[in-house]
Amino acid sequence: MSTGRLEAFSDGVIAVAITLLVLNIDLPHLKPGESLAHGLAQMWPAYAAYVTSFITIGIIWINHHVMISRLRQADHAILFLNLLLLMSIAVLPFATRLMAAYLRESSGQHLAAAIYSGAFLVMSVFFSILNAHILLVKHEKLTRPLGLEQRRRILSRAIGGSVPYAIATALAAVSSYATLIICAAIAVFYASPIASGGSQQA
Repeated sequence: MSTGRLEAFSDGVIAVAITLLVLNIDLPHLKPGESLAHGLAQMWPAYAAYVTSFITIGIIWINHHVMISRLRQADHAILFLNLLLLMSIAVLPFATRLMAAYLRESSGQHLAAAIYSGAFLVMSVFFSILNAHILLVKHEKLTRPLGLEQRRRILSRAIGGSVPYAIATALAAVSSYATLIICAAIAVFYASPIASGGSQQA
């Protein structure tokens, strides 16, 4: 199969996922006498989770394009691994809504945070697996030859992106706020010029 069809389908799924994020932000439910400004300010967890998830999905979209553009054509294994990656991206709106709803709750906030960062971790792992399959197993399908050392260097950057998500998931049992801060910091880092030069993983 041509990589054009693969990328077009992937772009569609990613576009739907990133659009669904905004549906997690509801209108504020105002109490009697409460101002709209106060009600909007109280919804800051939804804004924080939305921005973090939007930037992260956007970075994955950019890196996915870079990864697929290296290919001349895709085979069955690449298509299946790409589907797993898209499956993990499609669940992010749910995880984002869960995080926004339970961040400040006295019960369930740790599990919600673990699911949120865990969803990013799974996405990161699937991205790394697909990248590894392309660079190491199916490197003969690359549009231009890359040396083994260069391919390993690209892959190491991708795998390295999974580590902070694993830390964030582990810390969810301690603090849901710490988990959100780490996930947001990862998004900011990979969106910055520091990482844009060689980043292959969000």
